[in-house]
Amino acid sequence: MTVPPHARGYEGFAGHVGRTVDDSTPSWSETISAAPGSPNIVVVVIDDMGYSDIGPFGSEIDTPNLDRLAASGVRLTNYHTTPLCSPSRAALLTGVNPHRAGYGFVANADPGFPGLRLELSDDTQTLPEILRAGGYATYAVGKWHLVRDANIRPGADRDSWPTQRGFDRYYGSLEGLNSFFHPNQLVSDNSAVDVDEYPEGYYLTDDLTDKAVTYLKDLRAHEPDKPFFLYFAHVAMHGPLQAKDSDVDKYRGRYAQGWDTVRENRFASQLAQGLFPPGTQAAPSNSEPGYDVPAWDSLTDDQRRRFARYMEVYAAMVDSVDQSVGRVLDTIEELGELDNTIVVFTSDNGGTAEGGAEGTRSYFAEFAHVPDPDWERDVPHDESLIGSAKLGVHYPRGWGQASNTPFRFYKGQSFAGGVRVPFVLSWPAGLRRESGDNGVRDQFAYVTDLAPTLLTLAGVDVPTERKGLPVKTFDGVDASALLRDPAAVSAHTEQYTEMVGNRGFYRDGWKLLALHPGANVDAPQWQLFDVRTDPTEIRDVADLHPEKVAELAAAWDDSAWANTVFPLVTPTALFTRRPAEQALARPVRILPGTPTLERYRSSKLIAFRDFDIRVDLDGFEPGAEGVLVAHGDPQGGYLLYVEDGHLMFGVNSYGRYTAVDAGPLPPGARVVEVSTVVAPRLRWDFTIRVDGEDVAQLLGQVQLVGMAPWTGISVGVDARGPVSWELRERRGPFRYTGRLRSVTYSPGPVGVPPAAVRAIEREAEFAAD
Repeated sequence: MTVPPHARGYEGFAGHVGRTVDDSTPSWSETISAAPGSPNIVVVVIDDMGYSDIGPFGSEIDTPNLDRLAASGVRLTNYHTTPLCSPSRAALLTGVNPHRAGYGFVANADPGFPGLRLELSDDTQTLPEILRAGGYATYAVGKWHLVRDANIRPGADRDSWPTQRGFDRYYGSLEGLNSFFHPNQLVSDNSAVDVDEYPEGYYLTDDLTDKAVTYLKDLRAHEPDKPFFLYFAHVAMHGPLQAKDSDVDKYRGRYAQGWDTVRENRFASQLAQGLFPPGTQAAPSNSEPGYDVPAWDSLTDDQRRRFARYMEVYAAMVDSVDQSVGRVLDTIEELGELDNTIVVFTSDNGGTAEGGAEGTRSYFAEFAHVPDPDWERDVPHDESLIGSAKLGVHYPRGWGQASNTPFRFYKGQSFAGGVRVPFVLSWPAGLRRESGDNGVRDQFAYVTDLAPTLLTLAGVDVPTERKGLPVKTFDGVDASALLRDPAAVSAHTEQYTEMVGNRGFYRDGWKLLALHPGANVDAPQWQLFDVRTDPTEIRDVADLHPEKVAELAAAWDDSAWANTVFPLVTPTALFTRRPAEQALARPVRILPGTPTLERYRSSKLIAFRDFDIRVDLDGFEPGAEGVLVAHGDPQGGYLLYVEDGHLMFGVNSYGRYTAVDAGPLPPGARVVEVSTVVAPRLRWDFTIRVDGEDVAQLLGQVQLVGMAPWTGISVGVDARGPVSWELRERRGPFRYTGRLRSVTYSPGPVGVPPAAVRAIEREAEFAAD
């Protein structure tokens, strides 16, 4: 029979439909599958790792697994990325230039311009979306940082979250950084992981690696032939620097020689490995104010001892990352698929100077640029705790300079130290080196080239539409030819860069560069380098070639318009947030059992302002004890709790803990309040009340600003990282045993001058990447 015209639901059915199964013919839609023999793909991205931090690029740190990849693969020694995190990740995952993808800065701002959308648009497709459409399983673990911080909370738009952008599964941190022992929030697929306390021996790099290995094993138990794409974006090496004792012990005493000697040794290794042509000179030590590094021998004995400890921790973290790579490789080898797996290892930008000249043992305090001579940017904790769970630390910028050997400057700048990073690619079955080929490639390549190159190697077609919209075409080029042939000519002949006024333009071996000019963001002081003969950007030849400066400056301008760079945004303008975010500072009533509030949402309730906390009890019963409310972790926070019948209130000021005993909590007490008032010099005065009566005060406490408190608000428990180490060691998360009805936050007026707020938030935004 023929299906009547008024029948519905049969449109497009390729079989035949009768009145019964006996006179009908079934049909099934075709399952998408990759071509037989398609390679697996693993992309490992490290955060803030400089050019020389791994063995294949000159490091003394033990990286046997990366050495193994380099021995069988290729090293791109002239590979460039953007100066900061979110822009690099957007460019890597889309093949589109960062501003054009909407990421002219990190996803911790919202100035309201197209190049600073800081979320992926509907017409921007990602590498995992393309690969999934080509029959791949897709997994992501680790740092994401492609969603605005205001959209990390439940109920917000998830369009820029990993599983909405092509990944089948995701586990990691949506933020730009995290604690390695007590992450403030981890996300599994589309939801935050609700956890009170991490298990003993927990370490984030190990956790992420466990999840990556589990994803691959799970896939192969169900799908023996489906190729996979694993995007492993490590939270390391971003501060705060923290490492396991077993890894740190390996490097004790190995950095007493200092950063000058380490830099010299690394450059000698780079020359010996053929990463640079003979005669190349390392750039001199950075000397510009704010970037300068003193000679190691000029430091005091105390400084040298403490500074070396920071680098021991950093080396341990690099070692831990290499161990992670080894575990992933070993799993793939156990599955019998390592030969046909493309493995990429690289970094999102160069090493950082964010630890300042001295380094810091109180990570978030370092970024609060406060006009107060008493402000402690380095709370002087015991040096033995550097790298441990109890501190958040970062190394002095002298080690960042060593990290970027042999280049100048750091993350955030357009000079090579900020944008030239290690790159290793291995595919034994598909990229076998000819005899005499050492795998070193010195052709120019850029981060946008990775997506089109991997798709070419995998033989996957690129869709032309997404959600019914024509997709943004690649700005990157297929670089597979230079992977195969050391004599191939790079097809990527020119490239702009820009980051908050730091700008550059590369064309055919010439590189035009300018640091942020200061007051006028559109007044670059151009420097010109011929990087074919001067790869370390030592000799400024702008005065010798004014015509080339004019040519490349005009080309930068044209490229900036073509890639959505304008308007140029000053650091002050980056502080602007969309008006709708004001809703995050409305009063909120939190019930017991509510998962820990997300960090950014929590911060809006207290940052720079007066605020009141009201705890409603269902009549205090003697014997009840535990935490009523907690906000923060070892790097800054506050908590209110009951122990031995006494009401206690404590403040952790970037690791300096102060507490007050508010006395016995009367039986039947119903309301406990903490009234917080902004005091001069970026302080808070706290008053604790019980049923309307003042019972204690804690005055002149340092405000928690910028990225602190890092862990959000918990009700009835001190979840995740402890605000008070002493209390955690005695009582654990100390869940309240009495009848707690709710905790209400009532934000008051902002009491810090707007100029000070902008300065502090600006530094925090830079630190957040």
